[in-house]
Amino acid sequence: MQNYKIYHSPPPAPAPTAMGFPNLRGEWKVGREALRLGLSSPKLIRAPRGHGEPVLLLPGFKAPESSMYPLRRLLRLKGYDASTWGLGVNQGDVQHYVDALKPLVKDKAESSDSAVALVGWSLGGVVAREIAREIPEYVSTIVTYGTPVIGGPSFTVGANSYSAEDREDINQLIKERNAANPIQTPLAIVFTRADTIVSWPACIDRNSTKTTHYEVDSTHFSMGIDPTVWGIILERLDQAR
Repeated sequence: MQNYKIYHSPPPAPAPTAMGFPNLRGEWKVGREALRLGLSSPKLIRAPRGHGEPVLLLPGFKAPESSMYPLRRLLRLKGYDASTWGLGVNQGDVQHYVDALKPLVKDKAESSDSAVALVGWSLGGVVAREIAREIPEYVSTIVTYGTPVIGGPSFTVGANSYSAEDREDINQLIKERNAANPIQTPLAIVFTRADTIVSWPACIDRNSTKTTHYEVDSTHFSMGIDPTVWGIILERLDQAR
């Protein structure tokens, strides 16, 4: 039996709120997910395999590239050509990363004769979304988890890393892009109401045209090793293939 909720239309949600200092005590689920990961190994092993399709993994804000290594290992074991983005720690400059990664995504797609799947954690998901918005013909599917899709950084604990003027400019740019060029690529959005880093209503996408939302029982940090999230990623990659 699946241990997540799936929404084929955007789920109802209150307005997102500003986030204060994260309640790190809630992140005890990281240990729980590590245990569940071990117990779920047989199910993940039985999941459908890929055949060398390219997958690009993008880390969250201030997260090192190594934060995506466990997922990369799983995807490689499952037959996907999975790689991390090669840009080190995510410092938060979304457009810089989009511009840097578009040639990489194009090269991977052309060399493998297969569009690239993008998987992003938190702000990495924002980068993935914007790549797909700009070069949709090279992207097969997007999976994001803990990713704010409205408000930019305004409804995250990283809000104070940006000036009020920058936050407003980013928010306005997102609104303009969503109105003028909504994302057309199949998009899976994984969120949790227990998120202590991003206000979960900010993760709900009401603009993109091919969106499925998945609600899981983990936290922002524990989603990185949550076997439920990994199972959703494998399912979506298989659907894209």
